[in-house]
Amino acid sequence: MLKGDFYNSRDPELIRMYHNARKLVRRYNDLDSERIEERDQLLSELLAFKGNGVWIESPFFCDYGENISIGENTFVNTNCMFLDNNKIVIGKNGLIAPFVQIYTATHPLKASERILGSGSHARYLTSTKPVVIGDNVWIGGNSVIFPGVTIGHNVTIGAGSVITKNIPDNVLAFGNPCEIKRTL
Repeated sequence: MLKGDFYNSRDPELIRMYHNARKLVRRYNDLDSERIEERDQLLSELLAFKGNGVWIESPFFCDYGENISIGENTFVNTNCMFLDNNKIVIGKNGLIAPFVQIYTATHPLKASERILGSGSHARYLTSTKPVVIGDNVWIGGNSVIFPGVTIGHNVTIGAGSVITKNIPDNVLAFGNPCEIKRTL
């Protein structure tokens, strides 16, 4: 899966990881916001890496958690969804606005290539590509980041953007599809 090969999302090992993440996420999302130390501990159990000062608002959603690394002082606002079927690496001092979605899973475009079998035995070909977000990046609300995208350092992504390709350092970019508007 992490190599980008097609994989079975219902593999028993992945299902165990999924259920573990669901339990941790549910506990995290249900925990009173004043219980900062407990929330911090749950994030440390859930994520591959969590730098000091990381704050994630509830509710937060992810597939496995253990493929997510978040650098120090990064703030993830409410209702974000990180589908971490591959690595999601977020640098330090990031701002991730509400309802941001980060996807790492992808499928063949043609249904005949995507769907194997039929009926209750149907299976879908899935592969993954990592997502990397640099340091000091602000991702505006309701943005969607596609599999395989790298966003450079010191970037601002405008709200509602659909990021389908890499974004270099030190730029303002926004739109659907997201395009560079100017250098910062």
